[in-house]
Amino acid sequence: MRIAIVTETFPPEINGIAVTFDRIATELGRRGHSVVVYRPARDDLPAASAHPDYAEAIMPGMPLPGRADLRIGWPAGAMFRRWWHGGGPDVVHVATPGPLGASAIGAARALGIPVTSSFHARFHHCALHRRFGVLAKLSRRLVLAWLRRTHNRTVRTFVSTEEVRAELARLGFRNLGILSRGVDTRLFDPGRRCETLRKSWGAGPDDPVAICAGRLVAGRNQEGLAAAWLAMQQANPRCRFVIVGDGPMRAAFERGYPGFVFTGYLSREELARHFASADIYLHATLGETFGNVVIEAMASGLAVAGFDYAAARKYVSTGKNGIIVPYGAGAALADAGVWLATDARLRRQLGRAARATMEEHSWDTVIGRFESDLHAAAGMPLRDAGRRHGSPVLFPPVRVAGMAGAQRVPQPASRLRPGPRNLF
Repeated sequence: MRIAIVTETFPPEINGIAVTFDRIATELGRRGHSVVVYRPARDDLPAASAHPDYAEAIMPGMPLPGRADLRIGWPAGAMFRRWWHGGGPDVVHVATPGPLGASAIGAARALGIPVTSSFHARFHHCALHRRFGVLAKLSRRLVLAWLRRTHNRTVRTFVSTEEVRAELARLGFRNLGILSRGVDTRLFDPGRRCETLRKSWGAGPDDPVAICAGRLVAGRNQEGLAAAWLAMQQANPRCRFVIVGDGPMRAAFERGYPGFVFTGYLSREELARHFASADIYLHATLGETFGNVVIEAMASGLAVAGFDYAAARKYVSTGKNGIIVPYGAGAALADAGVWLATDARLRRQLGRAARATMEEHSWDTVIGRFESDLHAAAGMPLRDAGRRHGSPVLFPPVRVAGMAGAQRVPQPASRLRPGPRNLF
């Protein structure tokens, strides 16, 4: 198939959505599909390595108002219609419902190209809308209505868990499917543990280290995490604490918690080394639809404690491979952290079991199911599909060593500023 993926976050950005769709594009390309990823330019970040298994089309973008660390793409419906008419993709998948993604949905529908989407974040619950005071409820309703309309214009909306599917179905979202998450157990491996790194944190061989990874922005409940960590430190003064990530709130957190280690953004390889060198992962974030870091921490052999929702609900069983507490119960999460900080045998037992759990959840299985879902979507008629017209825009075919025959796949290291005849 010729597959277009439209996303407003992708490497060189580092977050769960970006990492997930980099992996999906890679694996679909390796399976012989022609994959083009359309994403906003990130000239403010170091360039990610070009990838041989898919092409990238770099689109105009702008900083998200109030969040200079994020970019959104400009609407590009006219460009998509011009590039995709006559010989465009067999299916379009919109990973994020921002201006770029919404315009891709409209263009695909106008051309009769099946289009699917992903729901990753409860934007209608996010902290941004609480700033409107008495208008907060109206704001949430408007955002929810926009999300529902955008996703319901696609033939399938993928969510990460059955929990989210049930929630969205109650809210009027239709045609919901599951796109779960896999974990790279070769990358996230307890064998990457590094005593030299632990020493740099001030931790001895038997001292517990708690770690957390995520963007340092308002609304991520870092205050709740810090409260739990401080309780752990009081119970076991040998406990050390590491925060991986960056964002506009980093300076404030560093001032407020001078005893914590702040690493900034890390590469995937460095993140895996940091995870394996820690012992405890407390997931205090509220409002996520999944939480990739939870399963990456489990694969790294950490004892995980988190709220009873999303990835923690799906994969963690209290007392067997981790600890889950009622959603939003900060005191209970702190108690779980204290339990882990003061019981070395329990930490090791839960960490080993967490690793064993994640060894059963490979990316191959997840992407195989998604590939089948895209095939099914490509055969679905759209109710009000338009007509394709004009000359085709061709994707350049190349041969790939080890594959039988000429395969229509992205050229190695393809990173394109899209022109009228250089994509599909």
